[in-house]
Amino acid sequence: MTESGTRQYSEYEIELLIDALTEAAHEEIQKAAAEAAKEAVLSVIEREAAAMREATLQQAEALRWRLEAERQMKAVKEAKRVGIKNTIIAGAVCLFSGLVLGVGVQNLHP
Repeated sequence: MTESGTRQYSEYEIELLIDALTEAAHEEIQKAAAEAAKEAVLSVIEREAAAMREATLQQAEALRWRLEAERQMKAVKEAKRVGIKNTIIAGAVCLFSGLVLGVGVQNLHP
């Protein structure tokens, strides 16, 4: 200690203090770098998750449209089937009516 009350440090003590501060600074730098790397990885994972969610939504939309198209195709096939059935029934009714009228007209004019 000097007369003014401040302590005088030896060169060795100063070097030890500098070494300790340097080591502490390096540790903090490594911690900060690790934290930055962690944040970067989390950011990439979040972007990837968002992209996967978007892809899933697009797949769901595509599936919905495919199912709608299949439903429409079934409806068209059913309408064709019913139309063919109705045409056959109408043809049969016309044929039967024609036969009945033909026989009836021949019976009126012997």
